[in-house]
Amino acid sequence: MKLLKDIGEFGLIKRIAEAEKIFDKEVIVGIGDDTAVLKYKKDCYLLLTTDILVENIHFDKKATPFQIGWKALAVNLSDIAAMGGIPKYGLVSLGLKKETSINFVDELYQGIRSLAKKFKVKILGGDTVSSPRTVINIALTGEVEKKYLTLRNGAKIGNKIYVTGILGGSISGKHLSFIPRVKEARYLVKNFHPTAMIDISDGLLADLKRVCERSKLGARIYQKKIPLSKEVSLEDALTAGEDFELLFSLSRKYAHLAKSSKVHITQIGEITKKGIVLLDEKGKNVPLSKEGFNHFR
Repeated sequence: MKLLKDIGEFGLIKRIAEAEKIFDKEVIVGIGDDTAVLKYKKDCYLLLTTDILVENIHFDKKATPFQIGWKALAVNLSDIAAMGGIPKYGLVSLGLKKETSINFVDELYQGIRSLAKKFKVKILGGDTVSSPRTVINIALTGEVEKKYLTLRNGAKIGNKIYVTGILGGSISGKHLSFIPRVKEARYLVKNFHPTAMIDISDGLLADLKRVCERSKLGARIYQKKIPLSKEVSLEDALTAGEDFELLFSLSRKYAHLAKSSKVHITQIGEITKKGIVLLDEKGKNVPLSKEGFNHFR
């Protein structure tokens, strides 16, 4: 009998996706991207996403309630950003231990509300249950103009690959206080029209692989071009996950313009025909020991 640890998170997602083929003319994108995409208005699509945070997996006792609430909403906002969208409304569900203090819950909601206010998100309700450990799940809606919708499957051979910000910051706690790249994504889709985009939640290599698989192509990445946090190793930046920066590809006609971008972006490689390769300063292949974070393994 197969166990979850045998197939991992991505194997499980693939299994569920294959069992739930969606044949609905209202659904533009189902499983397989940062959010689901539905028909909505004449010029806009509706975006739907949800993320769950579990104690001792996504946060530990060192995290403050404010940070937990902030992160719970931030990871959802990051998914909306990856589609080029604008976040709108949220629902919050909590699993709490009976011994949880009221102050803990109040501070957790302060974290949610603080970030929600920054991005004009309205929290409309949710659910609460008793749980042996703290669990928080947020479902978020958003919208995106049809002309700006950016999926994972649009990369083309020769496209340049970019990331926002610097990578590896989650090692020093960035994952509890990061600002989702919603504004940056909006600037990019309006000015440079990325061909594909994803947020880096499971590590650069793992999320690049998702773009390549969906686009049915490969990638070449240059080690010396990867923007690293000072306190981390290259492997941390490639595989640690929870950076929540944007990884995207641009056609050549926009690549030269991107140098004058108002957003901090770095070109790290290009899209190729097949395979993902990391090259060192001498142009030699760097062995890839692992790809990134994977639940159940």
